[in-house]
Amino acid sequence: EMIIVRHGLMLVGESFGMKTSAYRMLAAALTDLNKKGLNDEQISRYYVLNPKSITMGQLYGQEDAVSKEWTDGILAVTFRNAARDTSPDRKWVIFDGPVDAIWIENMNTVLDDNKKLCLNSGEIIAMQGLMN
Repeated sequence: EMIIVRHGLMLVGESFGMKTSAYRMLAAALTDLNKKGLNDEQISRYYVLNPKSITMGQLYGQEDAVSKEWTDGILAVTFRNAARDTSPDRKWVIFDGPVDAIWIENMNTVLDDNKKLCLNSGEIIAMQGLMN
């Protein structure tokens, strides 16, 4: 029910506390329900990023200091691809790693009711209906 009501969700717990296994099992269960034609569920696909393993520029995108050319980050590319996907599948963009005040602050526009990723390049990418 939560993935229907909320578009931004957080699993919190100790390291090695089975959080990764939990979302994988939920996605598999929802996909199984879809394949069996039960509960009007959709196939669940997820895109996993570890935001603490890369810089903020690599995550969101950054402008080259010399050429002033914008380079999209991993999240920008992933989020855009999920938003453009017109399949009826559920699409989850998952940050699997330690919570950090910097990247979570940058996700505020996505997590609030705007449901948009606002990049420093000026591009705004709106979430699609079945994205979480």
